[in-house]
Formats: sequence, C-alpha cells, structure tokens
Amino acid sequence: MDALILLVGNLLSGAIGGNVAGLVLRKISLGFMGNTLAGIVGGALGGQLLGALAGGSLSGLTGQLLSSGIGGGAIMVAIGLIRNIVNK
Repeated sequence: MDALILLVGNLLSGAIGGNVAGLVLRKISLGFMGNTLAGIVGGALGGQLLGALAGGSLSGLTGQLLSSGIGGGAIMVAIGLIRNIVNK
C-alpha cells in the first residue's frame, strides 16, 4: 500500500512540476494537457532516477515528491524544446 501511495504522489508531483515549468517557460509550454502528461511521465521517472542517483539525501516522501516534481519539469522542458526545434 505504501508503494502505491508513493507512486500516486510521484505522478501528482510530476504533473504539478510539468505545469509549473510550462507556466514559467511559456515559449516551450505544451499546453495544459501536454504539460500534465509530460509531467506525469517525468514524475514517474524522476521519482525513481533522482532518488537513486542522490542516494540517501533524497530519502523519504518529501525527497521523492521533490525529485518527481523536478523530473516532471525536466521532461516537459525537454519535449517542449524538441517540439520547437522540429517546428522551425
């Protein structure tokens, strides 16, 4: 049960991170749904990868949510940059 709660938290935090990045970086925003979907993917990956790379410094729920939010924003930025390059 704890793993499911952590996964849902990672997905929500990633979605929030993707939308915050979209608000800050309007030129590469993917729109609400695009930012949310990219953030969810980034949240799932970021929660696992950044948590593993940082070792014990990002342990616990707060560290997982922070790393998944960063991952969500990073994936949204990467997809937005690629989209802008392809559309030019």
